[in-house]
Amino acid sequence: MHIELAYGRHGLPLDLPDDWHVTVVAPRYVPALPDPAGALTEALRAPRQAPPLAECIRPGDRVGIVFSDITRATPHHLILPAVLAELQHLPRAHITLFNALGTHRLNTDAELRGMIGGLVDEYRVVQNDAFDPATQVRLGTTQRGHDIWLNGEIAECDVKVLTGFIEPHFFAGFSGGGKALMPGMAGQRTVLG
Repeated sequence: MHIELAYGRHGLPLDLPDDWHVTVVAPRYVPALPDPAGALTEALRAPRQAPPLAECIRPGDRVGIVFSDITRATPHHLILPAVLAELQHLPRAHITLFNALGTHRLNTDAELRGMIGGLVDEYRVVQNDAFDPATQVRLGTTQRGHDIWLNGEIAECDVKVLTGFIEPHFFAGFSGGGKALMPGMAGQRTVLG
């Protein structure tokens, strides 16, 4: 039996003996939205049970926009421009893009440009370095006694916008949501704590 696994950029062929009893579990196809960029803009301007993003940010606020690193197949080319379009009332100097690396290595310039394109040149980009305590601040202690160390620059932002999507994670339940901050922007002491 020949199976093509959806792995990497080009797939992974797998040949199994014909006498094996194999069940292939495949996802149900859901067609893409006809206008994904428009859907993002609509969601940011009229979210469910929350005010529009632009209304949550005052003109003097410092905003940190957190995005996933290269290990997550996130459509940054759609998400980040939609978020930034809602922040046009802020000077660019008040906006920082944060690469949530967790304990992964820093992404190269070429990788960053592949993920977020020309935004690398238009905005300040900070990559979290979980292994450099000098970049972190202690925010307190959890109920279980673990110190909370977070990237100091994201901690100083008045508003933190977490981007990405929620998907199964091989080791940690699910990716996305609050994990953009912890472990994404946390220090190694907190991630391993």
